[in-house]
Amino acid sequence: MSYYEKVYALARRIPPGRAATYGQLALMTGSPRASRVVGGAMAACSDPTVPCHRVLGKGGVLREGAFSPGVQRSLLEAEGVPFTPDGRVEKMHLDVVIPVLHGLWGEDGTVQGLLELAGIAYVGCGVLASS
Repeated sequence: MSYYEKVYALARRIPPGRAATYGQLALMTGSPRASRVVGGAMAACSDPTVPCHRVLGKGGVLREGAFSPGVQRSLLEAEGVPFTPDGRVEKMHLDVVIPVLHGLWGEDGTVQGLLELAGIAYVGCGVLASS
């Protein structure tokens, strides 16, 4: 499976009414510094089964390179995605996170530490128990 195919498979898993950033998809592929490659994959995508409109730039910025002006926003609004007054996709508010982590990016307490710094409640082991 090529890297682009991995990105498309992840993009297909974004449910209607939700969005993800290039950086989030890059992290989920195991290549956390490949957000530009993810952006390239989205721009090159011609498969109608891939919801490219649900993949955004950093900070929820719309990247309409593959769309006519206003199309990406219209598609997201039709799915119920909220926008800020400056045109960015509004950040999702979390009540609690249930981290299910394994491997290089999950067992050293890093994710739990980030959640603690952000003041987001989570279920499971704390930083010290994870490291």
